[in-house]
Amino acid sequence: MQLRFVGCGDAFGSGGRLNTCFHVSGREANFLIDCGASALPALKRLEIDCNEIDLILITHFHGDHFAGLPFVLLDAQFSRRTRPLTIAGPQGIASRLAQVMEALFEHSSKTKQRFELNVVELAPEQSRSFGAVTVTPYPVVHGESGGPFLAYRVAVEGRTLAYSADTEWTETLIPLAHGADLFIAEAYMYEKVVKNHLSLKTLEQHLPEIGAKRLVLTHMSDDMLTRLDEIEHLAAEDRMVLVF
Repeated sequence: MQLRFVGCGDAFGSGGRLNTCFHVSGREANFLIDCGASALPALKRLEIDCNEIDLILITHFHGDHFAGLPFVLLDAQFSRRTRPLTIAGPQGIASRLAQVMEALFEHSSKTKQRFELNVVELAPEQSRSFGAVTVTPYPVVHGESGGPFLAYRVAVEGRTLAYSADTEWTETLIPLAHGADLFIAEAYMYEKVVKNHLSLKTLEQHLPEIGAKRLVLTHMSDDMLTRLDEIEHLAAEDRMVLVF
């Protein structure tokens, strides 16, 4: 399995990094995790064919994780996509998607797609399969607006990928990432504990019980980015490619 960090930044573009969007591909699977506002130009810069992507998983409805969808769907329409596409995310995703499409491109949510578009709600701790991809969502804690908030454990082609999404520390991160081949974890701050976000030092306290085989840090603020030379963990960068 290959994972490419199309974008790994926070909502403020810290370090000049693009909004969150991960591309995962294998023998059969081809999907995105999150689709932030900068996703479409970033995907095209990497020459990733959006029309070959079968599934987009959305963790929550903040713009740096969700607002790229109207652009991706508009591009699919005008490029005459024929391949079916599934967009899956938290409760309310269909109405939220229609709202953001109307805000950015009036009447676009009412346009009949040239391709089959399925919008699917995911429920916490209820696994759902999409072809070769099986997704188990876990509830996480990231405030009140922009939710519900989900983290994902993804089983695909014999490998397990876990992604914390944006969250403060919560015990659900332990089963989410336990024994995963790859755990992508938010490390917004280095040490300071801030509401709704995770610090590296808090995360490190729980790594032994999580027991993931490989850890990559993402969604880092300037506080973290200025200290990368001090940490022993792998930190994501835009365009980074991992094989897991």
